[in-house]
Amino acid sequence: MKNKKSLCVYCGSCGETNPAHREAAEQLGDLLAKNSIRLVYGGGDIGLMGILANAVLNAGGEVIGVLPRFLEDWEVEHKGLSQLIIVESMHARKQKMFELSDAFAVLPGGYGTLEELLEVLTWKQLKLHNKPVMVVDTDGYWQPLRALFEHIIQSGYADEDSSAYLTYVEKIESILSVLDKIPEDTQRPNAEKL
Repeated sequence: MKNKKSLCVYCGSCGETNPAHREAAEQLGDLLAKNSIRLVYGGGDIGLMGILANAVLNAGGEVIGVLPRFLEDWEVEHKGLSQLIIVESMHARKQKMFELSDAFAVLPGGYGTLEELLEVLTWKQLKLHNKPVMVVDTDGYWQPLRALFEHIIQSGYADEDSSAYLTYVEKIESILSVLDKIPEDTQRPNAEKL
């Protein structure tokens, strides 16, 4: 990879996590660092977010966190990142993370993680970007969501083609093959329409 690629990862910030999910976050962090892929994420130091960021940093990788100002008051920001960008709102956070990233991966998480996935997926459906979106189905966590998406398509509320907007991966290493297919000279699209 000539130019460093950036992967935005959405994942849970809850303190209590499944051991298999923690292991997946650690594996992904190690994989990103060892392959010189920059992590872009929500800037937190708790839950899977903190585990992932620490794994990248411990392996010598680069991490950019994007945190809304109001979350500073909750003292959840990670103090040891390569770069922490403070923004004014949740929407500004998502847009900045989008602008900084070449692709997206989703680990297990809660409402916020799901909302971030759905927004970037909707933007892809609206042809505002064509960046890869991967769902890491650790321990079958996202199977109910996958069934829901299939139900939406079968019910006629989304095109059959929309199933191609997402790539489901069960193994962390599979993320590399998706990232390797991104052309080196790809420009990050203008996000003014978001």
